Amino acid sequence: MGREFIAAVFCLLLLSEEAVAGWYQVENYEGSIGPNPIHLSLQRYASFGSGITVEGSYLYDARQTPIAIYGKADGSRVSLCEIADDKEFRRVLVMGSKTPVDTAGCPLSLDLSESGATGTWSKGADKFPVMLKSVASLDDTGEGKIAGTVEIPFWAETATDRFAGIYTTSDAGICMTKMLVINKKKKQAVQEIEFDDEDCNAGMSTTPIYMNVQKWVEGGKDIISVDFGGGKFAGANDYVLNPKTRKYHLKK
Repeated sequence: MGREFIAAVFCLLLLSEEAVAGWYQVENYEGSIGPNPIHLSLQRYASFGSGITVEGSYLYDARQTPIAIYGKADGSRVSLCEIADDKEFRRVLVMGSKTPVDTAGCPLSLDLSESGATGTWSKGADKFPVMLKSVASLDDTGEGKIAGTVEIPFWAETATDRFAGIYTTSDAGICMTKMLVINKKKKQAVQEIEFDDEDCNAGMSTTPIYMNVQKWVEGGKDIISVDFGGGKFAGANDYVLNPKTRKYHLKK
């Protein structure tokens, strides 16, 4: 994804009538799809466009590759589709589908409760039960509430790493206080990036919370861009991977 494309999307989201402070309602779960342990995060919103009211990110613990999902909520019931490739990601989640989305036939069907969720994952001849328990939540639509340790699995990834944001509360509100760089092969964080952000704006910009960290490539190097809110003062910090140290450093 090119830097110009990201900038254009960033501006469009900021100018959206719905892109105002206080739109994050997120619930994090852990559990399983069949025999496979997973972690799943869902954000509910009045409308992401094209009839979508739920977006999220989940991963199989053994693979550590974030899977972008979207769908519709009908009360406590949620139907979720999986993004198959970059083209579909841009069409549905970035630019927005020109026609209402149809979740019929999508693999994930969940019944949500206060303690978790149950349902099924099915594709073709494969069908597995889904069992999830709620482990953390974030809600900044009112006074601002966080329960548990809120770790947001961003959609951005590289061949070796994925990225997760730790969101907490401060006197200035809710925001991402640090970003974890998680090596997918090692299945653990290999770097923590903290933010000098007294106004608490890190990770509080784009409408889908999972898009507040984005990846692009410049000169053959992976660049990770962290979005900051703050109205007209919104911006981003770019981090470049040092191939020798395998650490990300703030791009000068």
